[in-house]
Amino acid sequence: MTRAAAEIIREYGPFEGVEQVGGVTYDGRQVWIAAGGSIKGFDPANGDVKRSLDVPAHAGTAFDGKHLYQIAEARIQKVDPDSGEVVSTIPAPAGGGDSGLAWAEGSLWVGAYRDRKIHQINPDTGQILRSIPCTRFVTGVTWVDGELWHGTWEDDVSDIRRIDPDTGEVLDQLDMPAGTGVSGMESDGNETLYCGGGRSGKVRAIRRPKRSRG
Repeated sequence: MTRAAAEIIREYGPFEGVEQVGGVTYDGRQVWIAAGGSIKGFDPANGDVKRSLDVPAHAGTAFDGKHLYQIAEARIQKVDPDSGEVVSTIPAPAGGGDSGLAWAEGSLWVGAYRDRKIHQINPDTGQILRSIPCTRFVTGVTWVDGELWHGTWEDDVSDIRRIDPDTGEVLDQLDMPAGTGVSGMESDGNETLYCGGGRSGKVRAIRRPKRSRG
């Protein structure tokens, strides 16, 4: 395993009216955040909020190329990002103890916070297809270039980890600075991991290590 300090490239926010960031995703143009009573989209070039959808948004957020997926309490909502309409819902696998959310390979990947697991689920039914063990509270999930990354935040210590998707073994670890944490995470498909900052109301852009990008 390799271990290093997380390199913060940029900070966004805090955003007006956002007391806590509960989830983060990226649609190729905007970074979307779960902001409690809404999902907000901002431009990563300047941090300006461009969209706000009145949808309950308490934890992880994901994007499949067409729809947003948003955890609210014990359910996962599928949301049309143009209209803000919730088009369907499925049960969340941890029954309200869910944290991160990501889309990859036709599945949703859901962090089970205190269970210390990541579940791969059917996005149409919510059926758990398999579960990956983790060693700390899971607070964000993302896939990029075949790599599975997740955030952790436990006992006031937070880090970002690349794990073996078969065994859960930690392969790379990026330690967040003291006093900061990860609440939701999404890759931009390149070198950046966008990470929610919990009650700071901020989003931090973290550099993904070059060695992991081959």
